[in-house]
Amino acid sequence: MDWAVVGIKAGQLILCLSILVILHEMGHFLPAKWFKCRVEKFYLFFDPWFSIVKKKIGDTVYGIGWLPLGGYVKISGMIDESMDKETMKLPPQPWEFRSKKPWQRLIIMIGGVTVNLILGFFLFAMILWVWGEEYLPAKNAVYGVYVDSLGKSIGLKDGDKILAVNGKELVNFGQLSTDIILNEAKTIGVERNGQSLDIPVPEGTISKLLKRKGDPLAYPRFPAVVDSINTKVAKFTSGALQKGDQIIALNGQPITSFYEFSDVKKNYKNKEIALTILRNTSDTAEVKVKLAEDASVGFYPRTPDKFLKFEVKKYTFFESLPAGVVKGWETLVMNVQNFKLLFTSKEVKASESLGSFLTIGNMFDAKWDWERFWRMTALLSIVLAFMNILPIPALDGGHVLFTLYEMITGRKPSDKFMEYAQMAGMILLLGVMAYALGLDFWRYLFKH
Repeated sequence: MDWAVVGIKAGQLILCLSILVILHEMGHFLPAKWFKCRVEKFYLFFDPWFSIVKKKIGDTVYGIGWLPLGGYVKISGMIDESMDKETMKLPPQPWEFRSKKPWQRLIIMIGGVTVNLILGFFLFAMILWVWGEEYLPAKNAVYGVYVDSLGKSIGLKDGDKILAVNGKELVNFGQLSTDIILNEAKTIGVERNGQSLDIPVPEGTISKLLKRKGDPLAYPRFPAVVDSINTKVAKFTSGALQKGDQIIALNGQPITSFYEFSDVKKNYKNKEIALTILRNTSDTAEVKVKLAEDASVGFYPRTPDKFLKFEVKKYTFFESLPAGVVKGWETLVMNVQNFKLLFTSKEVKASESLGSFLTIGNMFDAKWDWERFWRMTALLSIVLAFMNILPIPALDGGHVLFTLYEMITGRKPSDKFMEYAQMAGMILLLGVMAYALGLDFWRYLFKH
């Protein structure tokens, strides 16, 4: 295990969670203050038994807990995770949450979700403004695709050009797997040897794609061409690779793309191999090299953008704002559709979709990349908003549901009912969290 990489990912996760939690809780804190509620605590992370730091300012204790699974604000007179039953037995006080009008309580409860949505939209907008949007149009994957065992099992072949998913044109190559999952695709349209074909998607493919945790079904092919040599790794035993060399065979096996080369060489760790290369566009030569323990040859390849035409759309500041909202909305819709699949698709299992903070942390890059970091933060902000608005007791959505019921019927649920509902919701959430954590440990043990 590379502890440096673990530290970098953990640092990004903690910073991301800190931003999301503080702003989410601020979404509850500010309207509570506006409506003259007393806020007893404002905490980043949970603090069972003890806090890392805490300081009381006015009526509020501000602190940082030791358990990085979220955060909370404790508002006087509100039945929440603190389960402060003694206070609830006393008559309502003017500064308590329960004494406020239903519409005021509703605004307080949806404040966190509202902030997370706005934050997600804003971050996507700023990402588009600063970095723009780079993608590979499917039509520009001129060398076709390289597919692994899963792709081949459903009928795709190396060199296929992906045209459509479920009869709808594939515009962004990187969206292939996502479109298959969300649309529960039945066919993939390809061009093979000049002919258009519809490849049927076998049952079970969606489940297998979900298990891959974001790994694509197909990669855009591009030639395996040397860009520079890593002299610390390269161990040439005969001849030597040069900048611009194209690898066209490994031990006599034809090589048509860099991805194919990467997969084939894994079979020759710590062994000597013979590479057939194309040099100066017309000359061929043979180079022998001993591979390292990780199958490294000792060169850096030319990147895909040297062979494939990626498109980058730039945005002005004012153009980025509506575009960020569109991007955030698409992300929200995708999460809703993913959640829906848990209940409507026979192929999607909760055990394959759930993950704890360990899974989330592993989604961050192995090096500190600010663009990647802010994209992840924007994504998780939208996810947090969606998950919190679910009508489950102990989540914001549960409180919103009961408040809407009160506003519609004019009858307020009893404090005893709210206590039981909160307790049931907490048990459910803690159970799901424990299950997700257990799944992550199981995956780690099974993988290793």
